[in-house]
Amino acid sequence: MGRPGGRGSCGIGRGRGEPSTRQSVSVSFYSYAEDNPDTVKGQEWYQADDIAEEYEEKRFSRGGRLIDRREKQAVLDAIGPVEDSEILEIACGTGRFTVMLAERGADIVGLDISGPMLKQGREKARAAGVADHLEFMRGDAGRLPFPDDHFDAVIAMRFFHLADTPAAFLQEMRRVSRDVVFFDTFNRFSTRSIYNWALPMGSRLYSRWEVDRLLEEVGLELVGDEHDFVLPYGFYRQIPNSTASAFRKIDTTLGSLPFGDRLASVSYWTCDV
Repeated sequence: MGRPGGRGSCGIGRGRGEPSTRQSVSVSFYSYAEDNPDTVKGQEWYQADDIAEEYEEKRFSRGGRLIDRREKQAVLDAIGPVEDSEILEIACGTGRFTVMLAERGADIVGLDISGPMLKQGREKARAAGVADHLEFMRGDAGRLPFPDDHFDAVIAMRFFHLADTPAAFLQEMRRVSRDVVFFDTFNRFSTRSIYNWALPMGSRLYSRWEVDRLLEEVGLELVGDEHDFVLPYGFYRQIPNSTASAFRKIDTTLGSLPFGDRLASVSYWTCDV
């Protein structure tokens, strides 16, 4: 299942309780993706109100709850203790990870191009009691409205399968991070490739070689990688939560076999700047 990328902490130069060193940034919204519509798949689809309202219910109910837990654990394993750390989540969507990290004491900004998705995130933050401890911002991953070295860590989950120009987005993540860049990709040789054509806007699948080439191109050092879910996400979303754990055991066993990493649906990549 790859080599874990866990870290002691992504915070730099600031002890617990010390004020944030990140200055607030005045932003006038500019969309690289809207001005360059071929760079991100499904922009209009993701910005629809009805898609945002049902996004989590469709993906993370039933057996999808298991996927939600695994993805959140992958983020925590990658960036370590987050209290007082300054973190940016790009393509934050409905704020699943943004809110989770705020609950753990991170100083976090969630950025997304979709206003309806951000509305869902703000409602989630209010319900969790952390609305005053995070910031949601409408912006574009292709032209981040922050200076260089602005955050301790920059993360992107469920984004790179939509990117037609992944190097440009990854370069921006690297630019604004002082320490950690973490993201996931879907695997070119996984079972997802069987039905990828049937998805609403398709998605980009990556081989290990393609990711290595991307990291070399933008100057990131890979320090940890994990590969998971031989059984695809779509399978878990169709089964009851009560039976998902049993299938997960089978999935984990398959993933531990010599060919497991190559057939895994998703890969998690932890990088140093």
